[in-house]
Amino acid sequence: MRVDLGPSLAVVLLLLTVFAAAVVRLGGLGPARPVLTAAARAALQLTLISLVLLGVLRSAGWTAVFITLMCAVAVLTAARRVSAPRDSGWLALAIAGGALPVLLLLTASGVVPAAPIAVLPVAGILIGGAMTATSLAGRRALDEWHTRHGEYEGALALGLSHRDAVLALCRPTAGQALVPALDQTRTVGLVTLPGAFVGMLLGGATPLAAGATQLVVLIGLLAVEAVAVLVTVELIAQGRIGGPRRRG
Repeated sequence: MRVDLGPSLAVVLLLLTVFAAAVVRLGGLGPARPVLTAAARAALQLTLISLVLLGVLRSAGWTAVFITLMCAVAVLTAARRVSAPRDSGWLALAIAGGALPVLLLLTASGVVPAAPIAVLPVAGILIGGAMTATSLAGRRALDEWHTRHGEYEGALALGLSHRDAVLALCRPTAGQALVPALDQTRTVGLVTLPGAFVGMLLGGATPLAAGATQLVVLIGLLAVEAVAVLVTVELIAQGRIGGPRRRG
């Protein structure tokens, strides 16, 4: 089964985009423009990426370059969400520190074949999960720190170091960034049939093989996002992200 690339696809996508924009605008959820621009960007980017991948997937070297590019875009996106571009280097540590070890484990163990056609999509899923977890954890931790700054000052007055005071306030809130991944893992097969599972089925795999692949993705994402959240909170506590460096 494949999606028809004829005129009907363009018409359906246009109708869905206009409908979503209208709901957002008329429902008072915000302006319609972000919905329209996001849909247009997605269409353009996926078209270009599809053409680029025709060449990238023929070479392990170009696949590595493309994965590096994905990491760079993820870092810049997280930097805009969390703090500022000046923190990009530290955010790269959180994202790459979560995604790359898991990717290396999956390929070195043979669970994911060390071929570009297999490595690239798995890398994209893991990097995307690390980016989302880093953005959510970073924003929630910084918001909590600023909102409860009086409690932070009180903790310092009681003798806690800057790092310990920030961690006491921010760690529980930042941990909520794992809720989406946990909910997705808990309800897989009961509420949703995720992309990897459906893709394997459409590609002709057996349901058991598709289920095993999806399980690898979900558990891998949990590990990636847990590390990304932990590193992000630690870097915030050390003053590397979201503010000047402090010493306690």
